[in-house]
Amino acid sequence: MAASLSRILGGPGAAARSALRHRAGMGLPAGKHIVPDQPLPVNDELVWDNGTPYPEPCIDRLAPHIGKYEALAWLCGGLGFFATLGLAAAVNDKASKVPYTPKVYPYDNLRVELGDRP
Repeated sequence: MAASLSRILGGPGAAARSALRHRAGMGLPAGKHIVPDQPLPVNDELVWDNGTPYPEPCIDRLAPHIGKYEALAWLCGGLGFFATLGLAAAVNDKASKVPYTPKVYPYDNLRVELGDRP
């Protein structure tokens, strides 16, 4: 009975085989957790060290390949697009051209109900 139960549950080392199946033996997804044994550098919180050879800064730097005048042109172009879109919506505002709600009759036979001649 005990032998068949261990065969059903996977036997000894089943947890290790299961972990290897899930992670394929790669370890933790973000590298090893290193406990510091000496004082940290002054600006250590500004660098995200994810275990790669090149740690990334936490605060994004400006893109060095885009000049300030090109960035200004893109900003003005985007704001100009939305200003044009808002102006077009204001010009084509149908609700302001008809200040009242159009009447809707339930049977569309008002002439007959009011006794008007055809």
